[in-house]
This record gives sequence, C-alpha cells and structure tokens, in this order.
Amino acid sequence: MYPTAMRAIVAALLAFVTLAAMPALAQDGEKMVQVDPEAWRAFLVELRAEAAADGIREDILSEALDGLQPIRRVIQLDRAQPEFTITFQQYLDRVVPQFRIDRARTKRAENRELLDSVEDKIGVPSHFIVALWGIETDFGRITGGFKVIRALATLAFDDRRAKFFRRELLAALQILNEGHIAPADMVGSWAGAMGQAQLMPTSFVAYSVDFDGDGRRDVWNSKADVFGSAANFLKTEGWLTDETWGFEVRLPDGLDAETWASKVELLGLKVKKPVAEWQALGLRLEGGGDLPDPGYEVSVLHPDQGAERAFLIFENFRNILKWNRSNNFALAVGLLADAIEAP
Repeated sequence: MYPTAMRAIVAALLAFVTLAAMPALAQDGEKMVQVDPEAWRAFLVELRAEAAADGIREDILSEALDGLQPIRRVIQLDRAQPEFTITFQQYLDRVVPQFRIDRARTKRAENRELLDSVEDKIGVPSHFIVALWGIETDFGRITGGFKVIRALATLAFDDRRAKFFRRELLAALQILNEGHIAPADMVGSWAGAMGQAQLMPTSFVAYSVDFDGDGRRDVWNSKADVFGSAANFLKTEGWLTDETWGFEVRLPDGLDAETWASKVELLGLKVKKPVAEWQALGLRLEGGGDLPDPGYEVSVLHPDQGAERAFLIFENFRNILKWNRSNNFALAVGLLADAIEAP
C-alpha cells in the first residue's frame, strides 16, 4: 500500500506544480481555464518580431514584454460583462447626478483659462470637453489601475477579440516608443483605455495632441493634453463649432411615446427628416416652442422603447457617438454639457 500511496502523492504534487506554472486566464464558475505556457511564450515572440518590424526599439520591447504574464482578472472582466439593461433614466441618474453637475461647473471655473485656450484653438466648446472628462474619469479621479501593455497582451492572446486588441497593443507599444509615457506608468482600464480621457491606444495615436508643448502627449497627467486631445478627437470627427448636440422635445399633447412612434412610423438615428416635417408631426421643444432648424435633416431619438422622453438629434450628437457608440452615453454627455452651461 505504501508505494501506491506514495505514487499517488507524488502524482498529485506534480499536477499541482504543473498547474501552478501555467498562466491562469479565466474562471468559469469553479472551473479554471488555463493556457499553455508555450503558447503564451510563442505569442510574445511573434508579437515582439512584429513590433520590431514596425520600428519599436529593442529597449522598449525588453522593458514592456520581458517576463510579461497574462492577467486572469482582465479575461474575467471581458467575459463577464453584465447582460442586464437599465433604462435611460436609471443610467442618467447614475452618470449625471446633481453632485457631478455641481463639480463639473467648479472644474470648468478652475480650468477656465486653459479650456478657453483649447476652445479658441480647436473649436470645441469647453462645456463638452468638461462633460466628457467628468463622465469618463470623474474629472481625472478614476483612470484605471491596470498595466496597459499587460492587459492588452492578455486580451490579444485570448481568442474572443484577439485581432482588435492586438492592433491596440501594437499602438500602445508605438506610444511607448515615441516617449510619451514610460511602460511602468502606462496604466488604464482593464480594456486598455488610457488616462483622464480614456483614449484607446489607436485613438491616442490618431487624435491626441501635445497642447502644453512639452514634447509629449501626456493624457495621464497634463490637463492641457487631456483637454486638447478630447477636443481634437471631436473636431477631427467633424464637430460643428457653432452648434449644439440637440434638444429635448415634447410629444404632441395626448399621445404617449409608443403611440406617437407608431403614428410617425420611422424613428431612430437612421431616419432623418427636415425640421419642418417633425414640426408638422406635432413635435415641439420641451417648453412648447418651435423646433430650432440647423439647416439640415435631423433625427428623433427615444432612448427607451415607449419612453416618454424624446430628443431632436443634431450632427454633433453623432460625433459624440464616435467617442463611445452608446446612445445613453452620448445623451448623458450632451445633457451634462447643457447643465454646465445653464445659468
């Protein structure tokens, strides 16, 4: 019995050591998903060769990739994103409470000179910049605590969205190569969104600016670069300088949203009509006035099916959507910007 028992113990210990040596990627209930260490090493070798071919320096590759291990928590977060939905009003109550409106006004006043300079040079009103800043990171307070290279490498290795995150990972290495931030200081969300504006690496490469002129685009620490980069993103995507995002509108008296939507037949961002047509269908501003006409066709959006609230949508709303493709997010940015600007 003794040799048999010993063999069982030795086998168990070897199994434990083998599992401990394998990088853990995700957890599905009680079942741990493991990854072959050889596959991880091969992935890093291939990645390193691709990055080097793109011109990334060897010292950057060594500092960023040597000894790199995947992060189990990142995969857990990616695979376990909540499936439940909340109403637009519930979302708005969470994202744009009164205390955030009050703080946004204070932050705008504190940074007025810098924000005015960004607005003058780039052409995006400061209340929209502050609204994005507030909703994304609570004005720079919550920017994420994950090492961006490690998080993106984990996601690029995983099968689910490997191509997307590999592109982001290579862009992050490019940012390091250009000297905008040190590898140890490149932190962000579990999905790789970085700094006070939460720019993904490809967006950083495409839109970030060195607004303070120090030779680096530092969206982690420089508010000048944060504000300038946010404004440049919106402007590059087509922001119309002298225009707002839209207006809350009132449905015809006696009609709830569902009945009116059925009557009108076509609603949503894919449908555009001249303002005169919406006016003829009984739509008015929330206070009862005539609809403003920007001179082009516009849409009407109900954030929830059958919701009572409705919004007349201008082109700048669509530009905010390019930042984050969520109607609720874009509406929250627009409404917070309006609240900041309100007397």
